[in-house]
Amino acid sequence: MKINLPQLYFSKLMRAITEFELIENGDNIMIGVSGGKDSIFLAYAMAMMKMRLKKDFNIKAVTINPMFSNDFGEGVERISEFMKELEIPFDTIDVDIAGTIKAQNGKDPCYSCAFFRRGAVNRFAKEHGCNKVAYAHHHDDAVETFFMSLLYSGQIHTFTPKTYLDKMDVTVIRPLVYFREQEIIDAIEYHGFQPVPSPCPYDGNTIRQTVKELIVSMSKDNPQLYPHLASAMRENAVGELWPAAKNRKEMKKAYFSYMYGAENKI
Repeated sequence: MKINLPQLYFSKLMRAITEFELIENGDNIMIGVSGGKDSIFLAYAMAMMKMRLKKDFNIKAVTINPMFSNDFGEGVERISEFMKELEIPFDTIDVDIAGTIKAQNGKDPCYSCAFFRRGAVNRFAKEHGCNKVAYAHHHDDAVETFFMSLLYSGQIHTFTPKTYLDKMDVTVIRPLVYFREQEIIDAIEYHGFQPVPSPCPYDGNTIRQTVKELIVSMSKDNPQLYPHLASAMRENAVGELWPAAKNRKEMKKAYFSYMYGAENKI
């Protein structure tokens, strides 16, 4: 299979790989492949980088069957054939995510799915001699996660391009962090793989989808909203913030000084 991408795409990959030092000599990298547009593009891009980079590293791929339905086999066959064309060793594993979500009794299904899916991929990678796991999160995912965290948890947080998991002794890398989602959709014309439909019954009806639509809606009146959110994700973007909230014990001395006027009467 001829693997090639436009210079703009190659440049974005190289920026992420270089800026965050994602790939090193001796790396064994497991790619999490769902069959969706993002992970298929990641596999294609990583196959290209393996040919072009002057680094000695290996790549493998794994697909999780979340057991949402009984017709996932056809999609896996198509994924397997595409991985063969890319010369990427490929495996599949069954993980009863559907049953786990059902047992959560109404808790956020997306969080549960992502948590158990990542855990399964990370364990599989470790068991198969991989020191890194590559996920296909792109720039829109990072911005949406940042905004979602602020709106729904009151925290300033998003995922990072490179994360070391000390409990697993595995490093997670995200080589697509500089790609906009539309660029990945457009890339289908380069690799030719039609994405496998998501088997998730919650697809399109999630908090993330709500935030995605909110960003689009707010951007109509403020075209700079998305780039401003993207800029705010950087550590050097933090301006003046309130100090961390104090508990009663920490405020006790000051409280007594205000109430009784003597700091030694505590």
